[in-house]
Amino acid sequence: MQYKYLNRYCLIHLFLVVSISGVNAQNIPVSSQVDTDAQVVEYDAEFFSRYRPNTALDMVRQLPGFTIDDGTDNRGFASSVGNILINDRRISAKQDLPSDTLARIPASQVERIQLVRGQLGGIDLQGQSVVANVFLRKEDTTAIRWETYLEHNNTAALKPAGSISISDTWKGIDFNTGVDIERNTSGYYGSEAEFDGTGALISEGPESSTEDGYQLNGVSLNASSLLGETFTHLNTKYFGSESDYERPSSAILQSNGTIDDELIKENRIIRRFELGLDAEQKFYNELTGKFIFLLSNRKLESLTSRNNSNSVSGQTLLRIADTNTAEKERIARLEFDWLGLSNHSIQANFEGAYNVLDRNLMQTDDRGAGPLPVNVPGANSRVKELRGDFLLLDTWSLGRFELDYGLGMELSSVTQTGDVNQKRNFLFLKPQSTLSYSPSGDDQTRFHIIREVSQLNLTDFVSSTVFEDDDLALGNPDIKPETTWVAEISHEKRFDKIGVIKLTAFHHWISDVLDLLPITPDFEAPGNIGDGRRWGMEFESTAPLGWTGLSGAKLELTLRWQDSTVVDPVTGNNRVLSGEGGQNAYRTLTNRNKNNKYFVSVNFRQDFEAARVAWGWTVAERDQRSLFKVNEFDVFKEDIAVDAFIETTRWFGLKIRLDAQNISDDASQRVRTRFTGERDLSPIDSSVANDRFNGRRLVLSLSGSF
Repeated sequence: MQYKYLNRYCLIHLFLVVSISGVNAQNIPVSSQVDTDAQVVEYDAEFFSRYRPNTALDMVRQLPGFTIDDGTDNRGFASSVGNILINDRRISAKQDLPSDTLARIPASQVERIQLVRGQLGGIDLQGQSVVANVFLRKEDTTAIRWETYLEHNNTAALKPAGSISISDTWKGIDFNTGVDIERNTSGYYGSEAEFDGTGALISEGPESSTEDGYQLNGVSLNASSLLGETFTHLNTKYFGSESDYERPSSAILQSNGTIDDELIKENRIIRRFELGLDAEQKFYNELTGKFIFLLSNRKLESLTSRNNSNSVSGQTLLRIADTNTAEKERIARLEFDWLGLSNHSIQANFEGAYNVLDRNLMQTDDRGAGPLPVNVPGANSRVKELRGDFLLLDTWSLGRFELDYGLGMELSSVTQTGDVNQKRNFLFLKPQSTLSYSPSGDDQTRFHIIREVSQLNLTDFVSSTVFEDDDLALGNPDIKPETTWVAEISHEKRFDKIGVIKLTAFHHWISDVLDLLPITPDFEAPGNIGDGRRWGMEFESTAPLGWTGLSGAKLELTLRWQDSTVVDPVTGNNRVLSGEGGQNAYRTLTNRNKNNKYFVSVNFRQDFEAARVAWGWTVAERDQRSLFKVNEFDVFKEDIAVDAFIETTRWFGLKIRLDAQNISDDASQRVRTRFTGERDLSPIDSSVANDRFNGRRLVLSLSGSF
């Protein structure tokens, strides 16, 4: 184990040396190649030609020192918009992610891309430290982009997929429309073992899963036009999926050799529709106003069964749950930008939101005497929220310094009816301030402090059945938003168009930490457990490797380390914040937050421009995540994840790409330690360890545009 960590830190140290050596060896100041404005780093379309992009998404992914943030699926607009602009404007959509929109835009339509690192021309960064501003060519030519791929996975059925989109202008309306569909298949294989409190083996056996169905990732339409002096934009998207899931498992009891079998089945249907509309107008030279309206409906229908049987007794349990969930969201937002004061840009944002979640659960258990209804407390409920937000923000330009400061306020009301009847009101003030020092386009130092209010997840208010664990996930009608004072300081150094080093240190003071709160000696629910803290550092770097003889090569590193503390509501002792649950090792490549102790990702890419061939690989790892229940302690951990690819554009103008994903077939492990009473205060009753392997994947894709 010591050698493993020694090797890891040696590799990180070597990368830092290579990064600094590489950029110093080339030592080309970025200001000689890009916009001299210290807040903007600009890349024209020619810069991306070495990567042979087919879409705007291909181009944005190659921006040095930039990672796409698609936002979150939180309720509300401001926290969900991500870090992508198109022609100075944000995409007024939530379900239609920024990366999805970029994937429908052919690369031939992109004129240039700016990295905006501060206030510029009234652009609202919405709390982001940097945004990518994609400028499209003003041409009336029709462009069609298409892609098809075939995925082979040794744990699931063959997955075909395809997408096509059209960009054109019709009667002064610029539009992009497309469709994206795939076969929805997945699976894993593994084993599970149970031990008693002394560590003696009780039972062991294999387990696996398969899922098959279809997924319509989207039928979308984006359209914009200038109506008089008002610029209008329409966004629509429909998503639909249906899948059948099966998880058979078997356990051989060590004491008598009998066999326990378990089969979980689920049929799941999801339908989702979103409509977004915005209108922007300049009232006079210094004042611009924008109105945004979003409508979103989502419906989930799930029929789940669990069948337990014993080789001696026969069927011991048949559990069936029929769950219907309907979610609605309505958002109206006004944004005003005023440039009437010298060296100031003043913004005022008003947002109103209405959210509803309806859930109905009908469950029966049959243990041999026939099906009997089961009452799951809090499962049949309606949760409604009305929320208003206001933000006044001023950006004061002071030469090489820029000061953003402002005050926001949030007022909300949450009402729950059904199994629980309750109404509560909340009021929060949200001050913020950011000081940036940008002596040139090469350097920027930034200090940021803000009070953030987390968005409540309405599903945390209602209960559900956890079939795999034979458990209940109770809802909590008394949840209130978690608030956090966030302080960050960062420095970014750019050495040329590719070389970037960025270091960030952060500290979070959290009030009303949202974690798992004990409800009874046997059950817990999402709830507020007190005050906590989180702190750490993040290092990001992109290093060109031409100086090493690897022409056209670059190496990217992301390294995040953090720690946290909160008082455990069960033991009364300090512990770390609970991590993200879920047993899917492949997420290691992308998920670096959610209270992981550390996250490391290394990406290599080399482009042979003359041969029109590129190849590369990604290696990533994250720390284990702990989940603290009232009478159980769960640990989720994975092996190192490895991906690789090779692509070419040599033939017929097509991009042909082969991806080898999850090459290491990394294991995902979950260890559940169950106690006879409260966790860590009672003896261990038993523990369950399972290992899951999601399988190696080969993906062959073809894409093009005309």
